[in-house]
Amino acid sequence: MKRWILAGVAWGFAGSLWAADVPAVLQWSQRVELSPRVSGLVASVAVNVGDRVKAGQALLTLDNRLYQAKVAEGAAAKRRLSSEAAQAKIDLGRVQELYDRTVISTSELDQAKLRNNRTQAQLREAEARLAQDSKDLADATLRAPFAGVVVERRVEPGQNVVVGLQPLPLLALAKSGEMLARMKLTEGQIQKLKNGQAVTVSVGNRTYPGQIKTLALEPSGSGKEGPSYQADAVFSSADTLRAGSAALV
Repeated sequence: MKRWILAGVAWGFAGSLWAADVPAVLQWSQRVELSPRVSGLVASVAVNVGDRVKAGQALLTLDNRLYQAKVAEGAAAKRRLSSEAAQAKIDLGRVQELYDRTVISTSELDQAKLRNNRTQAQLREAEARLAQDSKDLADATLRAPFAGVVVERRVEPGQNVVVGLQPLPLLALAKSGEMLARMKLTEGQIQKLKNGQAVTVSVGNRTYPGQIKTLALEPSGSGKEGPSYQADAVFSSADTLRAGSAALV
């Protein structure tokens, strides 16, 4: 009988540890800083801080007239070289036929092969240049990589953007509908948790079901109770929440 009573007390004590509220701070579950891959003058900015955007939506557009001209020039070069390559292939077929009939020499066949190979190589180079120019034209419009909310804007129309080794971020986008509650745990607390474990996140007077996403293996600080470890709980929310807000897990 005493064993049962002791077991019940121990279970109740353990349950109280799991139910304890741990203070946390809200963070974006995914945040990216965005800048165009190509340089140019900013023609328009389509979003402001707080705007929700869809994946693929245009956020910023550069003056793309130069890139359009390059694409047009590349397309014309490709058409010209396509015709030349087709004609060189036909000529090679005719020369091969004459050679097979011993009408012409080996050197003339070799020249026809050389012309054919050269025009084919030039055509491939033109296709590669056109593909690059087309990519530059597409990248003159900065698009959202995923559905999210604009959390920072550092650009205005008329601003000149120069892409270097470390491009200046112009916009910051956070994933919408999902947040992290970041906690500092003692070694004893973090050992009781595992990735994927269900938790409840409270923000103000609202609660959200969530789960443990990451558990640090290295300490991020220390206190009276020893080293502290970072842990993140992820949860979904259709409400407008802000990074830095207080929460309880």
